Amino acid sequence: MTPQLMSFHTAATTGFAFSFGAVAFADDQDLAKKLSNPVASLISVPFQLNYDEEVGAGNGERFQLNVQPVIPFGISEDWNLISRTIFPIVSQDDVVPTEGSQFGTGDTVQSLFFSPKAPADSGIIWGVGPVLLLPTASENTLGSEKWGLGPTGVVLRQSGHWTVGLLANHIWDYAGERDRADINSTFLQPFTSYTTPTAWTYTVNSESTYDWEASHWSAPVNFQITKLTSIGSQPFSVGGGLRYWVESPDDSGPDGWGVRLIATLLFPE
Repeated sequence: MTPQLMSFHTAATTGFAFSFGAVAFADDQDLAKKLSNPVASLISVPFQLNYDEEVGAGNGERFQLNVQPVIPFGISEDWNLISRTIFPIVSQDDVVPTEGSQFGTGDTVQSLFFSPKAPADSGIIWGVGPVLLLPTASENTLGSEKWGLGPTGVVLRQSGHWTVGLLANHIWDYAGERDRADINSTFLQPFTSYTTPTAWTYTVNSESTYDWEASHWSAPVNFQITKLTSIGSQPFSVGGGLRYWVESPDDSGPDGWGVRLIATLLFPE
């Protein structure tokens, strides 16, 4: 798997809110919990900055800013269509041997989830739909030069302070440069978060990808804390955390510890 394919996905961003008064705290907690739900009816624009080192055969370093707008559309009385986009901006050094440094855009991943507006009687929330890989990389070292398509889905349950769920997809390439590696990859993102009454959210997740062509995993575990605040009437979430690469390919993956910073603009109805 190329280094870029390992960066196609991202966690469901979580948040925190601070206000005065019990009612305000309750509203803030509800908003923070919505951020833990990938198919919540909430417009948000997360900016997720990741830093990893010992990346690739050159043992380089990479900064990657994922711009991840989430936009829900009500398509009927009972159903939403949730658009989730991951658009990466990458700066890397000594990742590709003899290529030096690169800066530019990576490939875009576009997911669409059809999701019921109301949870099931059991409390289960779910969504399914297509995921697309778009070759938007500004340099061939930052992308796959392939078009991809496949299914995606998410299932979760929110009970009390807890959110527990799984987001997954699978992408096959169907067009693009023939001399580039084929894409046949499965992405699994189990996540657990705990939101306090004052709307602190603590999250543990993994963003693991299995490359069926190369038969190997890229598997980080992420630990993060986020907080929702506001400037005037504009709420936003800020936070960060650490991640540890449990497994990654020797020729393309990061190793050891990495850092994540998160800022999310929220536009509640």
